[in-house]
Amino acid sequence: MNEDTILVFEPGYPFRAKLGKAIGALAGVALLICDGCQSNSTPLPNEPTARSPVKLSPGDTIKLSFPGASELNQSQKIRADGKVSLPLVGEATAAGKTLVNFQSELAGLYKSQLTNSEVLVTLESGVANVVVSGFVNKPGKLSFDRPTTVFQAIMEAGGVSPYGSLSNIHLVRTVGGEQRSQILDLRSAMRGKTTQANYVQDGDVIYVAQKLF
Repeated sequence: MNEDTILVFEPGYPFRAKLGKAIGALAGVALLICDGCQSNSTPLPNEPTARSPVKLSPGDTIKLSFPGASELNQSQKIRADGKVSLPLVGEATAAGKTLVNFQSELAGLYKSQLTNSEVLVTLESGVANVVVSGFVNKPGKLSFDRPTTVFQAIMEAGGVSPYGSLSNIHLVRTVGGEQRSQILDLRSAMRGKTTQANYVQDGDVIYVAQKLF
C-alpha cells in the first residue's frame, strides 16, 4: 500500500458494503426473470380460422361423403382398435392418420369399386378426454376439443401450483396397448419463446411433477 494512501472508514461501512452486494444480486435475479420478456412485446399472429392438422384417434366420429355414390354416405365412430367398417371394401385403419391422408387412402381402396372414387372425410366430433394430475391447481379428468396442446390442458387445469415444475411434465399415452411416457419442458413457453407444440390425444395422462427446491 502506498504511504500516501489514506483509508477512510465511515460509520456503518460494512453494512453498506453488504447492502450493495445484496442489491446487485437482486438486480441479477430480476434480469434472469425478465429474460425473454422482449419476445412478449411482439404481437402473436391472429389467425382464428387456422387449424393444425389433426391426426384421427379412437373415439373420433368421422363423416364419409361419396360424391359419386351418395347412398354410401355415413358417419362412423372410430373403434378402440383404430378401425372403421367401410361399405364395399371392409375395414380400414383411420387412427393415426390425418384427414387428408385417410381420404387419399380411401380413394385408392374405392378405385376398383366406384366410377368416381372420391371420398370426403370430415371430423364431426373430436373430443379428447385427458387426465391432468400432480401439482396443478385443479387436477381431474377434462374434455377438450382437438386440437388442444399439453400446455393448454395444464392451463385449463388451473395452471401449475407453486410446488409444481414446468420443466418436468410427464405425458403418458397408450400406444398399441402399451403405456409410453414422454417428459416435456414447458418453461420456454412461459418465457414467451417459440416452442414445438405437443397435442393431446384421447386417453392421455398429463402429470406435473413436484418442483425440486
